[in-house]
Amino acid sequence: MSDVQGYIDREMHRFQEELFEFLRIPSVSTSSEHTSDIRAAANWLEARMREAGLETEVMETQGHPVVLGEWRGAPSGAPTVLIYGHYDVQPAEPLEEWHSPAFEPTVRDGNLYARGASDDKGQLYLHIKALEAHLKGAGSLPVNVVVLAEGEEEIGSPNLLPFVEAYHQRLACDAVVISDGSMFAPDLPSLLFSLRGLAYFEIHVKGPRGDLHSGTYGGAVVNPGNVLARILASLKDETGRIAIPGFYDDVMEWDPATRDAIRSLPFDQEGFLKEVGAPSLGGEPGFSHLERVWIRPTCDVNGFLCGYTGEGAKTVLPSRAMAKVSFRLVPRQTPDRVRELMEEHLAQVSPPEVEVRLVELYGGRPWKADPEGEFFEAAKKALEDAFGTPPVLAGEGGSIPIVVDFQEILEAPVLLMGFAPPGANMHAPNEWIPLAYFEKGIRAVASFYTEIGG
Repeated sequence: MSDVQGYIDREMHRFQEELFEFLRIPSVSTSSEHTSDIRAAANWLEARMREAGLETEVMETQGHPVVLGEWRGAPSGAPTVLIYGHYDVQPAEPLEEWHSPAFEPTVRDGNLYARGASDDKGQLYLHIKALEAHLKGAGSLPVNVVVLAEGEEEIGSPNLLPFVEAYHQRLACDAVVISDGSMFAPDLPSLLFSLRGLAYFEIHVKGPRGDLHSGTYGGAVVNPGNVLARILASLKDETGRIAIPGFYDDVMEWDPATRDAIRSLPFDQEGFLKEVGAPSLGGEPGFSHLERVWIRPTCDVNGFLCGYTGEGAKTVLPSRAMAKVSFRLVPRQTPDRVRELMEEHLAQVSPPEVEVRLVELYGGRPWKADPEGEFFEAAKKALEDAFGTPPVLAGEGGSIPIVVDFQEILEAPVLLMGFAPPGANMHAPNEWIPLAYFEKGIRAVASFYTEIGG
């Protein structure tokens, strides 16, 4: 292991420079104008994985390609670990809010700022460098590894499940490891026990065939914007609970021990409030803040489009209105059931003077782990070695749709250990990661392979 850690010491500057190169590629998966950048990122990553000592392949899907890397030279009986991550990133907009260009990595006070620094290029790449440290520093790995890097996570991974189903024998493993999340607190690493699922929709309301003069027609023609506002207001009651009939029927009630454990964590509410910049916090009554963002479902309006929004006044009665609405789901809920409930609710609250249509964009199921066993114990030891403190068990309010599918199709436990800092501005301007966490992540993952190999 000393050869591995010594290799990391010697090569860390190069590791960082390579990460800067990776981050300069604007691999935005949601925009067709960046299709060539997605391809460039896949090819770049494949070359670095090959240089690290893996057998590599860029594999086509119906959308963006998958980069696959393999090393199967471990001793007989050694476990196989599948490492999953994604090389696509969110759009950088609004560009004016970045303190430095989104795709020009910039270091300030030891922190690396760039789109993808935490989500997920930085965290994916530290795994590649940990593998390289073993293969080049020690000459081998104590475990077999498969690396699966996709380019569509930020658009819901539409082609990943068919890929996993088609290649499940090649992807067979004893454990799946994912680093695509955050640590619980600064310098306090964590292992995740849950992820929320997702159901994402558009609500379209159509009235007259075209926009109308609000003075000439207002009062006689039903305004789609007014209707959509009432529909959105009907999704929650005055306390913040979701008001769709039947919505909570499938919501799992967590055991008292888990809720007590969550409440015992050292959550800095004032620091969180400062991080988000809101006047105060709120949410579903009867639950702590961490319970609200980890183990309770949500309903949020993510966007609203209606009428005239330019400078000055235009007295228009719009013909159409649209809102994007997402639900974060908890164990036992499914996107399909939430869609059914939404359709039933819209049928009840929509007036006959307009057409209301629900469009499902994408969804993913929630995930709950059983945080025990040799892989969890190895991860705990490795994280403590790297960060100098034992990790805590934590939940995650976000979604990684493929996690449940990995667990079911590959019949392997999934281990989530994130190295992004709290408040890393994932999906927002000025995304960042401490360079120290990038290095400690490499060391932790390298130690993890040694622990499970032993």
